[in-house]
Amino acid sequence: LITGANNPWGIGATTAMAFAREGARVVLVYKKVDRPFDATKTDKNGVDRYYGANAGDASTVEAKLKELGADYLILESDISNEDAVKEIYSTILAKYGRVDILVNNAATDDENGFDTIEKITQKVIDGTFAVNVRGSLMMTREFINHRGDYGRIINLSTDAAQVFAGQITYGASKATLEALTRSIALEVAQYGITVNCVAPGPTQTGWIDEDFEKVVTPLIPMGNLIQPQDIAETILFLASEQARMITGQVIKVSGGKAL
Repeated sequence: LITGANNPWGIGATTAMAFAREGARVVLVYKKVDRPFDATKTDKNGVDRYYGANAGDASTVEAKLKELGADYLILESDISNEDAVKEIYSTILAKYGRVDILVNNAATDDENGFDTIEKITQKVIDGTFAVNVRGSLMMTREFINHRGDYGRIINLSTDAAQVFAGQITYGASKATLEALTRSIALEVAQYGITVNCVAPGPTQTGWIDEDFEKVVTPLIPMGNLIQPQDIAETILFLASEQARMITGQVIKVSGGKAL
């Protein structure tokens, strides 16, 4: 079960493809975002990218899953709404009977979550925390309440949770998610469920244009942007039996940017 998966170049969609290739049944939950975007630009490799906010439905992602022959379910919903979260699980359980792995990937900056402290508004604070914290927490609660014999929860944070000027609200929401990861890991260890967090550095999910790439790449000791596949492979490992004794950890995948 992966939240936030309608960006074809995003971490959620890439992770879904990775699970599907391993034969897993995948459930994608997304919320359509109606914001302006430019899908006409291409990166240096000639790949189309959504520069700016990604938008639209999950049709492109669905087409890719079909190509893989995946067993999948795609749900449009709002994880910041408690009733919607309960409905998500009801629908999944009716179709598949259980949920083994939860990837809390959905996140928002509520349009201005990257502002400095002088410009932060209540709307931005509430909107950002509603998805990044409350939504992930409610998705986790329902996962635990409907747990089966196998349980893996992987949350998505960011290196901005450590410290990053100009990303106060977004970074604070992700730092909160990291704290929740540790606390919940202790609570559910008795059930054999692991809870971990992956904190990516600057990842090319379509929002990094070539100008920003020139600015941020020198900050990464390994010299390259992180790719969604790098994050997906980390998530697959944490979801595996091989990671059964790893819990309550924040795994930084940043090319050395965040230590």
